[in-house]
Amino acid sequence: MPANVFFSDARALHNNQSLVAKEIALFDKANLDKLFNPGDYVAVKVHMGEFNNTGYLRPVYVRAVVDRIKAAGGIPFVTDTCTLPYHPWAARTNPIDMLKTVARNGFTMASVGAPIVIADGFGTDDILIDLPEGLFLKEQYVATGFAQADAVIVLSHFKGHPMGTFGGAIKNIGVGCASQRGKLNLHLGRHPKYGLYQFVFNPTFCSGKSCENAKRCEAICPMGALTVTDTSIEWDREKCIGCTAHTFATLECGTFTSIEQLEYLEATSVAIADSAKALVKLVGKDHIGFINLALDISPWCDCISWSDSPIVPNIGILAGSDPVALDRCCLDMVTQSPGLLGSVAESKDCLDSGLPKMSACGSFLGVSENIQINTGIENGLGELEYKITPVASLPTKKMEEYGLFIDSGYAGVHLGRLYKKRSLLPDPNATDGGFKRLKELDMSKLRVRRE
Repeated sequence: MPANVFFSDARALHNNQSLVAKEIALFDKANLDKLFNPGDYVAVKVHMGEFNNTGYLRPVYVRAVVDRIKAAGGIPFVTDTCTLPYHPWAARTNPIDMLKTVARNGFTMASVGAPIVIADGFGTDDILIDLPEGLFLKEQYVATGFAQADAVIVLSHFKGHPMGTFGGAIKNIGVGCASQRGKLNLHLGRHPKYGLYQFVFNPTFCSGKSCENAKRCEAICPMGALTVTDTSIEWDREKCIGCTAHTFATLECGTFTSIEQLEYLEATSVAIADSAKALVKLVGKDHIGFINLALDISPWCDCISWSDSPIVPNIGILAGSDPVALDRCCLDMVTQSPGLLGSVAESKDCLDSGLPKMSACGSFLGVSENIQINTGIENGLGELEYKITPVASLPTKKMEEYGLFIDSGYAGVHLGRLYKKRSLLPDPNATDGGFKRLKELDMSKLRVRRE
């Protein structure tokens, strides 16, 4: 039976068609308030953005869901987990720096209306989940914060991703709900075939201490496996645990770049979907709901410390209980959309590749976009078939009930009180209000384009 996917496009002609209002309309249509009982803890899982990334979901989307959960009697908390050192700067690798990063990005208890919780503490506060149904992972470490939750609402920014080809609902729970230890597992740390320590090493590509990045390269490995010499770099393979710290930092010079990366990336995509299954097993599929916001769809994830231009126009917002069907629907909508002029989706390399836009532009060329989806079908995470139900807007009465209008009410009531005491017009009795202005404008010259 096809999974239900509720969809609202990105257009708006009225305040009850705003993206925030549509998000809550989808929340209601997908019955996400039925996932929990009054008094239950409800985790709102969201990626709050890397330091200097600007493409992440705006805090207002989170606040609206938090307020809706409160209206249904739930006790929400907004949460994410510590990352591996995907890039040299430790902006989200521990809860101290992560809280500083997300606050800079606008996520605080004051802005979202609920506590910000780092669900895995310092990376190893986790629950071990046995996973015999996994295609690749047979166990996974899920952050303890999700064991504390009675239900989870997953807000995902659908966009490209440098490892999974795309990041949506599957990636948000597969990577984002795994502890830092769980992330090392799904990124195949010390795996005998796919582990990064097995990669080809090209030290002749390194110019040593004369390189402007020499100090960075020697400092990025937490295991001390890299040593920069006067003319090259040394790597102790046996010390490398596969934390990925060196992977992207050395892409430009090619010291660790090889064809093995494609196999590694595809294997990681399988592990992401297996890891997502572990979260569902922990919380229970009847207590997890998903909202995908297919907006600002850039080729890179929000975990990168920059944001590229969107590759396609905004699609809209989708909601449902099946992460596989939801992501498949988003992928279909994106690949059917025209690429935006000037974006990577319209670049010559992308067009000549013959690959779908998200596969070619959301990641490395040649990595299949279907792996997360197909793994999710095989391990029982979700279904491939979906049925789209359009959702147009949120009734004005519901807007008022859910606090989607500012609580001070109509502007005329409050301003009228002030204007009775102090008019905005310099001279209320003057025919022109007392302002100094010309009585008429000659617009003919101003309408003409000048070269």
